Parts: sequence; structure tokens; C-alpha cells
Amino acid sequence: MPIHALYALSAALLFGMATPLAKLLLNSVSPLMLAALLYLGSGLGLACVRLLRRQSTVLPQGPEWLWLAGAVLAGGVAGPVLLMLGLGGFSASGASLLLNSEGVLTALLAWCVFKENFDRRIALGMLAIVAGALVLGWPGPAGLQGGSLASAGLIVAACLAWAIDNNLTRKVSLADAGFIAMAKGLAAGSVSLLLAWASGAVLPPAGVVAQAALLGFASYGVSLVLFVLALRHLGTARTGAYFAVAPFAGALLSVWLLDEPVTWQLLLGGALMAVGVLLHLAERHVHAHAHGPQEHDHMHTHGADEHHHHDHPFPVAAGTSHRHLHQHLPLVHTHPHFPDAHHGHSH
Repeated sequence: MPIHALYALSAALLFGMATPLAKLLLNSVSPLMLAALLYLGSGLGLACVRLLRRQSTVLPQGPEWLWLAGAVLAGGVAGPVLLMLGLGGFSASGASLLLNSEGVLTALLAWCVFKENFDRRIALGMLAIVAGALVLGWPGPAGLQGGSLASAGLIVAACLAWAIDNNLTRKVSLADAGFIAMAKGLAAGSVSLLLAWASGAVLPPAGVVAQAALLGFASYGVSLVLFVLALRHLGTARTGAYFAVAPFAGALLSVWLLDEPVTWQLLLGGALMAVGVLLHLAERHVHAHAHGPQEHDHMHTHGADEHHHHDHPFPVAAGTSHRHLHQHLPLVHTHPHFPDAHHGHSH
């Protein structure tokens, strides 16, 4: 399995486990306060890791700050607020079904607005994964206890905000993934905390705070770092498709941890998602393409590809990963590739 696909699937697994584990914490903390603690645990946890490692940061450059600000506003501020407003007038089962629209909207924006390339295999794989997510979210025998059309619109608007976030984050994915995830976690956590306090929620006992923060660090923080790394290599639509297996991961953990039944939805949804992932892993996109001149700063290894053979004003050992501002000269070649930071050409 390609390492970038592994990044995306690992991000999905970490994020998927948040739902059943968070469900165990809801007996001790309100939903809004729990959301705040999860997000803040993500942002503060990543900040502590960066301080302990004394890690240098590849910051966004020029217009990339605007892309990052847009991603934080859309995914860290607008998304959580719209979701909480929508949940007030909609059922949990109906909301979980609607939340699956994030993957569809992410792919549609990537393909139609940001002109990311796709082929029939990728489109079919995306449809299979989304179909699996819809099956997992389908209500039980009691039927769908929905809500108002306005509330449904707010929830879909939250999904659109996160889809915009995913596509804008792709624009800055060459910058420091940990910094991006930290900024988004702190923004979302701060907004959720203000909403929680406004609703009258109070902090739970210290033990619950610690558990929620640790869960947020893993499921929202580390998961988001891996998600950004996958964006860097795979592009938005493909990463979003892999990430859509998160509901299946959460459902499997719920069966083991919460003793929930193995249903036909779980089996059929898992089968559909497996088909979608296999279609994506089997993709081989090869054609002659041209690269224009480009200058940017990111981690790279000389000899790993044809894009990084530039000179250095300092010694660099062969095969060593390093980063610095560097230029790419025009190049025409043929090889398998994804719509990553070096392959944004048209088709």
C-alpha cells in the first residue's frame, strides 16, 4: 500500500474511534463541552509536542496565509457553529446520515471548483465509499426521527464548511502539517468552549478533562496531521474518499467496546467501503505532462523523484530528507502520479 494512502486510512481510523470513545464520556460532560475539550486537546497537545521537540516550522508563504485563514474560519469556526445550531432541531440519527455529505461535497468542490483531475475508477470508488457510509448511517426499524428543513440545511451547511476547509487546507499542505493541525484545533476548541459556556455548561472533573483531551489529541490532532500529509500526496478528493471509511472504523470499535450488535448495515457498509478503497489503490494514472517553474519550501529528498536535483549552498548527504526554499525548473516527463503539490496540471 502506498505510504500516502496509509496516511489517509490511519487518519480515518484515528478519527473513527473518537465517536464510540466519546460516547463513553458523555455520561460525565455535556456534548458542547466535550467538543471543546476534544478540539482543545488536539491543539494544545500538538503545541506541547512541538515545544518538546523544539521543532522548526515551515510556515505558509504569501497568499497561503489567506488559504489557511479561510480553512480555519470554515472548518474551525463556521462548521462547529452550524452543526450545533442544526443539531438543536434535528435527531442524532438523521444528523449522522446528513454528515456523510461532507465527503461528497469535498470531492465535488475538488473536481468542479479546484479542477482536480479524476477518472472513472476514482469516481466509482468514491461512490462505493459514500454508499457504504450512507448504509452505516441508515436508521433502524424505528425509522428516521428527523427534524425541520431549516435544521437539515444548517447541518448540510456545516458539511459544506468542512468541505471548503479540506480544499483550502490542500492549498497549504506543503507547509508544516503539525502547525496547520494545531492552529485549526485551537480555533475550533476556542469557539466550542465559548458555545459551551454560553449554554451554561461547566467543566467536568479533572479526570474526564484529561481523558477527553487525550482522545482529542489522538483522534483530532494526530489524525489531522496525517490527513494533511495525505492531502500533500494524494490531493483532496482521493484523501477525502479514504477518510470516509472513518464511520466503519467507529462502528467496528462500537461492536467491541460498547457491545453493539453486528448488523446488516455494518457488513454491507464495510463491503462497499472495501470495494471503494480497492478501486482507489488500484489506480494508475500515467501520461506525459509538463511542469512549469515553481518555488516553494517543503520536506524533500534528492533522488526520490525528478523534481529535486537542485544545488545547495550547504552540504546535504545523499538520501537525507531536508527542507529549504528551492526552485523547480520546467520539466516534461511521464510517470505515475497523483494530483499532489507538483502535479496540478490540467487534463
